Amino acid sequence: MPAVLPRLAVLTFALALAMPALAGDPGTGSKPRSALPAGAQARFTFLDVNQDGVLSKYEYDSDVAFETMDRDHNHRLSAAELQAGLGAVEPGSASAADRIVIADLDADGELDDAELRRSTELRFGWLDRNNDGNLDLAEMQAGYAARVRP
Repeated sequence: MPAVLPRLAVLTFALALAMPALAGDPGTGSKPRSALPAGAQARFTFLDVNQDGVLSKYEYDSDVAFETMDRDHNHRLSAAELQAGLGAVEPGSASAADRIVIADLDADGELDDAELRRSTELRFGWLDRNNDGNLDLAEMQAGYAARVRP
């Protein structure tokens, strides 16, 4: 089990970076944004929906990411669905298939909601250095682009 935690950390980071691009407005049916906001400040501002200066677990949640990426609505994310959500792979970056292997606890080649939720919660907990249940900008900046090491 401990060997799984570093794998989850890598996927969580990738998904945390992707979540802003994946967040369309489910109420209006708007499409996901095509470009990620650059930098910790921009991503923090984007995710802080209620503009209270902190990110709650509800704002940093896997539900929107999962709903947006699960194109065939089978309640599982394939490598193709994850890659579509993440966009083009930059040189030296892990592919979606590589990222799925990291968090795929049942080794079926896809992520279910529980696997995605667990990796997102792991990342949130790691970023929340003062353990107050919220992320402030300083915490986001301190952990931005850092690999989670449990």
